[in-house]
Amino acid sequence: MIPSAYAPSANIANGFHALSEPLRIKILEILRQQECCVAQLCSALDISQSKLSFHLKVLKDAELVHARHEGRWIHYSLNLPRFALLQDYLAQYHDFSHRKTESYQHQSA
Repeated sequence: MIPSAYAPSANIANGFHALSEPLRIKILEILRQQECCVAQLCSALDISQSKLSFHLKVLKDAELVHARHEGRWIHYSLNLPRFALLQDYLAQYHDFSHRKTESYQHQSA
């Protein structure tokens, strides 16, 4: 059994799940350039509003995007601190790999 200290939190798992769909990656790429409303995203991606809404919900549930209401429109933008959380999680693996490589090189010398 894996100790709970080593199990990723639900926030981490939800974030990577949200990133596992190519269409959601395309949405994030557009939002990386600018804040957009649903109509702009539908047009840019050439998809229906219902399909986009499903994917935006996954991204919102993972807290990767913010939704800002302005009148009857909802504008979406990236939630950069959530991406930083995922980056920090992955950095632990980079650090671990780097230490293992150094240890191996030291033992071989």
